[in-house]
Amino acid sequence: MIIEYTIPRLDFSAAGKASTDMKHRLTQLGLPPTIIKRIAIAMYEAEMNIAIHGGGGRAEVEISHDGIKTRFIDHGPGIDDIELAMQEGYSTAPEEIRDMGFGAGMGLPNMKKNADELIIQSEHNKGTTVQMFFRLPAGEP
Repeated sequence: MIIEYTIPRLDFSAAGKASTDMKHRLTQLGLPPTIIKRIAIAMYEAEMNIAIHGGGGRAEVEISHDGIKTRFIDHGPGIDDIELAMQEGYSTAPEEIRDMGFGAGMGLPNMKKNADELIIQSEHNKGTTVQMFFRLPAGEP
């Protein structure tokens, strides 16, 4: 099953809807709360990055017996230095975004911390794709 979500640019009332919806779906499937929490946190961080930095984009989530795969795609400016962007506290968010409480530089580190696998592909002026995989314990849906 693949579920798709649109993530609008700078729409903070819509950013987070994909992670919230996925949290409800995974709860209905009976997944362990610890896994649901990890997925929701990582997805929320990816949504916020797309809304703030990526000029909007989309998310795709695939649920299988192996695990949950997520793919976040934007067409923004790209990440110039992925290694630097992975450092806790590093942020390129504008001042007005930080004043709203976002852009603390924890998005990519939180994704890495919560996902079992994280792949970031970025090209200058073409956008970024972030893929995450979350393994399910044996016997889960």
